[in-house]
Amino acid sequence: MSPRTNRVFRIFAKLAAVGIACMLLLILAYRYINPPYSALMVTNALAGRTLKHKWVKLEDISPYLVSAVVTSEDARFCRHWGVDWAEVEDALEEAEETGRGPRGASTIPMQTVKNLFLWQDRSYVRKAIEIPLAYATSAIWPKQRMLEIYLNVAEWGPGIFGAQAAARYHFRSSAARLTRREAAQLAAALPNPHVRNAGRPGPKTRRLARRMEQRLKKGGAPLDCIYTN
Repeated sequence: MSPRTNRVFRIFAKLAAVGIACMLLLILAYRYINPPYSALMVTNALAGRTLKHKWVKLEDISPYLVSAVVTSEDARFCRHWGVDWAEVEDALEEAEETGRGPRGASTIPMQTVKNLFLWQDRSYVRKAIEIPLAYATSAIWPKQRMLEIYLNVAEWGPGIFGAQAAARYHFRSSAARLTRREAAQLAAALPNPHVRNAGRPGPKTRRLARRMEQRLKKGGAPLDCIYTN
């Protein structure tokens, strides 16, 4: 390796170390301080979108929405600590059987760190950063805090961030007053909020929402790590 290549490599290594240290400091801070913005919000702002966002506590978010999002996005949220390797294995097996590319197996911790700190385009580099960050946040934040942050930074439409802004924009309601049906529609739209409109759902989104509503009536995913007796 030439001296110039060595120098470039050392510069990149130092920049990477500084970036990781900054993210770890932010993770520690966000255990107690609400994130004022996320990387995804910054990307939207740079694209010229007006951001709608208002932070609310987890207890001020409808339990229907909490249940719908966990059931839809990460059904074993209360059973893993960052990455759901059983879900990853299921996705790979399904891809092998169908011959299609593997479906997403991102957990709520993985989606949270992606929205907060990383870029959205799929890449192995991003995954390589996302997984250890998901473990780090899961080690530092309680489950309730993880879900509170996720529900406040998730995108529910162009420039629409968090449960409160989503409830206002799509249903002229508040996050606390969302009904089971509204929560199901928000959960159905969450994987692709620029295409699926929670307030005015198309046929596919309506079908997914009806399915989710039925799952919620049957109890949904376990939430014993969120709501304890």
